[in-house]
Parts: sequence; structure tokens; C-alpha cells
Amino acid sequence: MIITEFDKSFTGSVQRLSVEASNREFIPDEVFETEKDAEACIERLVEAYKGTEGPFVYPVLLKDGRIHIGHVQAASIGEGRWEIGYHIGEAWQNVGYATEAVRYFVPYIMQRLNVRRLYGIIRADNLASGKVLEKSGFWLMEEKAASYHGKPALIRRYVCSITPDLNYPF
Repeated sequence: MIITEFDKSFTGSVQRLSVEASNREFIPDEVFETEKDAEACIERLVEAYKGTEGPFVYPVLLKDGRIHIGHVQAASIGEGRWEIGYHIGEAWQNVGYATEAVRYFVPYIMQRLNVRRLYGIIRADNLASGKVLEKSGFWLMEEKAASYHGKPALIRRYVCSITPDLNYPF
């Protein structure tokens, strides 16, 4: 697996992955109906790499480096806290790619952001995403009713904390 930075060459694959049913269901604010919309988003993401505000979104590629299968990201949730996000395309789900990507990404992004905690916030009915977080060293903090992408939902909040010597917890 390769995690790299976006550039305009990803426009088509970003657009195609974004309109899949699972992405529409769980990440509706990351749906791009046209390649023009996807390209505009990629331009913003590339610019974000230069700063400290984020979001920091990175494409996930298969080991051969030719097939873009999804993304991992860290987005600010305020007060110096950051949330992890990820999506793997439907053709590559349920074979461990999301877990592999999250495990690889978490130590990198925590060091880049200089944080000792990273949060994962999911809809409670997204069982696969919960398993990814749990297999990647996150533990469940709470389950509660809250707004999720502007709609009422039962959510689960997870947290991953690194140890004082900067070791990842698994």
C-alpha cells in the first residue's frame, strides 16, 4: 500500500470513488458529481498540505502505485483536536485495506500535527468503520445521539493515544 499526496492526476478516480453508495451514505460532504468539482477539491487539498490548518487528505494506492482505492485524512475538530477519516472504494472493501491504511497513517499524522490523541467519529451503524478503528488502536469513548453531517444520528466517538515515548499502541 502507498499513501501519497494528491495532484490533478487523481481527478477522475476521486470523482468515481466519491459517488459510490457507501461514500454517499457515510461521507455525504465528500461527494463530487463532476470531475470539475473533484478537481476543485484536489486544488484545495494540495494547498492545505502547505499549511497547518488542514484538512490533510492523502490518496491510498495499491502497492503497484497505479490504482487509487481510497483516502485517509485528518481534519480539525477544534480546540487543537483532530479527527481521522478514511474511505476505501467498494471494490476493495472487506479485505483489510482500510485497517492497513489507518495503521500506517496514524503515527505519521500524529507526528506531523504534533498531537498525542486522534479521534474517530462514526455513525454507530457503520460497524465496518468501528472495526477498522478498533483494530488500529482506537478505543470507544462514548456512544450518543448527535448531529452527523447535519443530520441526527447515533454516533460513536473513539480515541487513539500515543505513549510518552511516541510509540503506537499496538
